[in-house]
Amino acid sequence: MSEAQLTIGRLAQAAEVGIETVRYYQQRKLLPVPAASGAYRRYDQAVVQRIRFIKRAQELGFSLDEINQLLRLQDGGDRRAIRRISSERLAQIENKLVDLKRMQRVLKHLVAECKGAGTDHPCPIIEALTVSS
Repeated sequence: MSEAQLTIGRLAQAAEVGIETVRYYQQRKLLPVPAASGAYRRYDQAVVQRIRFIKRAQELGFSLDEINQLLRLQDGGDRRAIRRISSERLAQIENKLVDLKRMQRVLKHLVAECKGAGTDHPCPIIEALTVSS
């Protein structure tokens, strides 16, 4: 076996995932399933980078379906579709940031109020979180 070819165990180790993850990605059509060579399937080194891309995209909030579509770009797919998917994710992130900024302002205010409230008054943080919207 050449250094460029990896067994599934070595592939998983190099990509820092479990063998089950490799198999799951194959089931989801995110990774190729190479033909068996003897008793083992041999994976190209490039599959390690593909797995790392998948994991990083998941960390950024992309679903596996979206990642599958993004991978089509690398495989010669439709750039317009890739831009659309990425733009949708960007809009979701921007909306989440607006919500987080709002939460930050409210919590800063509540922390300051709680700090200023004496022990004979209820903490406004607890009160604010128990009031239903």
